[in-house]
Formats: sequence, C-alpha cells, structure tokens
Amino acid sequence: MWTKDRFFKYATGILIVLVIIFFLGQIGFFLAPFKKLITTLFFPIIIAGLFYYILRPVVDLGSRFMPRTISILIVFVLILGGFYLLGTFTGNKITGQISDLTKEMPQNVEKTSEMTTEFIEDNNYNLFSVEQVKDRAINYLGNIAASIQNNIMTIVSMITSIATVLVVVPFVLFFFLRDGHKFRPFMLRFIPEKHDAEGNRLLKDIDKTLFTYIVGQFMVACVDGILMYLGYTIIGLKYAIVLALFVIITAIIPLLGPILGVVPALIVGATQDPYMMVKILIVLVIVQQLESNLVSPLILGNKLHLHPLTVILLLLVAGSLYGFIGILIAVPLYSILKVMIKNFYHFYRLRNSG
Repeated sequence: MWTKDRFFKYATGILIVLVIIFFLGQIGFFLAPFKKLITTLFFPIIIAGLFYYILRPVVDLGSRFMPRTISILIVFVLILGGFYLLGTFTGNKITGQISDLTKEMPQNVEKTSEMTTEFIEDNNYNLFSVEQVKDRAINYLGNIAASIQNNIMTIVSMITSIATVLVVVPFVLFFFLRDGHKFRPFMLRFIPEKHDAEGNRLLKDIDKTLFTYIVGQFMVACVDGILMYLGYTIIGLKYAIVLALFVIITAIIPLLGPILGVVPALIVGATQDPYMMVKILIVLVIVQQLESNLVSPLILGNKLHLHPLTVILLLLVAGSLYGFIGILIAVPLYSILKVMIKNFYHFYRLRNSG
C-alpha cells in the first residue's frame, strides 16, 4: 500500500515538523534561541564549504599516498607556511599600504568630492543644487558617525563574531575534508531503495555543479586580481597590491564583482591624477575582455549554462533581500535548483515511459 512507502513516511514526517515549526514560530521567544544558533553556525559552514571544494582535490590527491587525516594536516601546514612566506617577503609592504590607504582614504574621498563639485560648477550643471547635495552628504555622514558612536557595543559584538568565525572555520573545514565523502551515503538513506540510482545521480550532479562553480570562480577571481595588479603597476597607481587583493575578494561575485572591486582604485586614482581614473577604466576593460574571452572559457567553459542576464537578475534580487550573503550564494543555489529540476524531470520522463 502506498501509505507504507518509506518516501511517504519521510514526507509526512517532514510536513508535520514544518507545521509544528510554523505554529511555534508564532511564539517568537520560543524560536529565538534556534534562530541565534542557525545564525551563528551559518557563516562558518558557508565559508568552510567554500574552502572544502577548493582544497578537496589537493586532499584527495594526497590521500592516495597517505591516510586522509595526515593529508589534510599537511595541506593545512602548507597553507600556513605559504601565508608565513608571503608575510615574510611582502607582509611589510602590504601592511604599510593598508595602513597608508586607511589613513588617506577619508582625505581621498573628500578630495574626490571637491573635484566633482568643481567639475559641476565649472560646467554650469544646474540640474541640482551643489550646496544642497553637500548639506545632505554632511548630514548623512553625521548620522553615520552618530550611529557608530551609539552602537559601539554592536560593533564590538560584530568584531567578536568575526573572530569567532575565523577560529571555528578551520575546525569545521577539517571535518568537512575528512568526512565529506560520507555525506552522499548518508543522504541516500532517506531515499527509497528503488530510487537509489536516481538519488545518487542527483547528489553527484549537485556536487559537480558546486565544485565547478566554486573552484572555477575562485580561479577566475585570482586571475582577475593578478591581471589588475599588473595593470595598476604599469599605470603607476599607488597601493597596487592592496587594491588588487580587494578585486580578488569582490571578483568571487560573478560579473558585478570586478566592477565593484575597482571602486577604491578609482577613488585613489582620482586624487593621484585626474587622468588616472581613465587609465584604471582602460585596465578594467582590458582585464574584463581577457576574462570573458580567454580566462572564463578556459576555466569554466559553458558547464553551468547560465545566461549573463540571469546572473545579474539573481544578484540584484538576492542582494536586495539578503545583502552580501545573498549575492554570494545566489548563483550556486540557483544552479543547484536547476540541477534538481533537470534530474526530477528526467526521472519523471523515465518513469512515464516505463
């Protein structure tokens, strides 16, 4: 009888749990601890998941010749050693650039604002009042400063949370790398035995999609950062290393990331030389052309089959709803959903044809 089917039992159980959670959700204080727990665990798991896919190929290679745990520890030691060597040879330069850039950024922003105001006044753009814009900007910055002063404890709490995440991530990552291969068999336990083949295929496709996107986007971001550093160095932009590192961080976001990453460079360039902004934009265009026509096709190919317009819409919607985290996970979540729909449709057609 269909009511005795294992899938039906699991589905019924999940539905009952969701109904209970919904009703308990009407009592805010009951779910508050659970929301706090989920929020606390979310960031370490997401960050560890990203590094899991990046480091898994190296760990898998090492585990062919030694126990997996030893392979993981060696990879961790190599990473720490790499950071140590990087800090030894370039640490002072990077630290100095960060310190100088941090000190000069407020003056750079103010100088850029003054240059923009002069440009508007010199060219008689009367679409809006310059003084009005100034007043609003001053009020806005004043409100931000007041907000920071009134929320010192919130800022301290945020810094503590970031420090906690940085401490927890390596431990979560270690267990992901050690026991990640057990995830698929564990999930298959919740799928009826007669559908094991379909379930295994679905989980394989999801894993392949995540691996392709995360590792591919990470490699593209690194190449973008290196190319931007070379471009910044050639045109003589100050703080080239730090600004290129910022590009690597933002370039993890597809399409829009490199554009966001060049904003600090434009601010610095505007104060260094008015024509430097043009040079920076030329470097950006050249790097984006190289990425679109050479780097991305070589690394990612067309494996994800995502239209650029789809990606932009996903980023806009996810960003407006969930901020930076939404932007970060929108594309991989969409890719997973696409894989699931494709597999379910394939399974449905096979079932009907049989």
